[in-house]
Amino acid sequence: MLEFEWITYLRELNMVSMALRLTLALCLGGFIGMERERKGLPAGFRTYMLVCLGAALTMVLSQYIVILQDTAWAEAAAAVGNRTDVSRFGAQVINGVGFLAAGTILVTGRQEVRGLPTAAGLWSSACMGLATGAGLYECSVAGFLMILVCLCLFPSVEHAVSVHARNMVIYVEFYTVEHMTGIIQAIKGMNVQIFDIDFDKGKVGGGFYQPNAVITMKLPPKMTHGEVLRELSKLERVHAAEGAGALRAIR
Repeated sequence: MLEFEWITYLRELNMVSMALRLTLALCLGGFIGMERERKGLPAGFRTYMLVCLGAALTMVLSQYIVILQDTAWAEAAAAVGNRTDVSRFGAQVINGVGFLAAGTILVTGRQEVRGLPTAAGLWSSACMGLATGAGLYECSVAGFLMILVCLCLFPSVEHAVSVHARNMVIYVEFYTVEHMTGIIQAIKGMNVQIFDIDFDKGKVGGGFYQPNAVITMKLPPKMTHGEVLRELSKLERVHAAEGAGALRAIR
């Protein structure tokens, strides 16, 4: 029985439990942010700490308001017939973090979507903060470990799946616009099915860069992404080619 009394005490709203909740949220969010900071991603150490801490503060505030309505504010609440739905606080946190996370997502000139794991990590960190602020310590720690697994271990799994997928998206730079036809013919010569081509002629003058194209294709059985890039790199007209998983070939 004594084993669970301290858990019950920490689930109550008191100075010790509030300090523990905020400190735990700060630490868990910071640990996740460190992993993102190490990879040089937009949202890092301080961002994750602040998001998780702010979510925890919101939940503590929600519980505090409920207690006040039953104690110090009881007469006033009864007079006006007003009761605050504390679930709205958490919902507003999720909405607010959604706007923050959207700022980390971008589409590059190579038609690649970047920042989705960062945005999802921020959103998950906010949910973890809500759980911590509510005193659900077991859930917040379990969520922390699972988020770290997703961000640290699963990228290698995702990479392995993407580089062996039949569908492939490559970015190709070539020297002149006229070379585009020869590159398409070379790709078709490898028995590759082309789905879509996004062509860019490039700029001239001070902002010069080479013509390029983003090509979406389906590879035949047993052909790897690396083989496609190596074959393209053999063409004199190709300056650089890049595919999924940072596979790259440059002349």
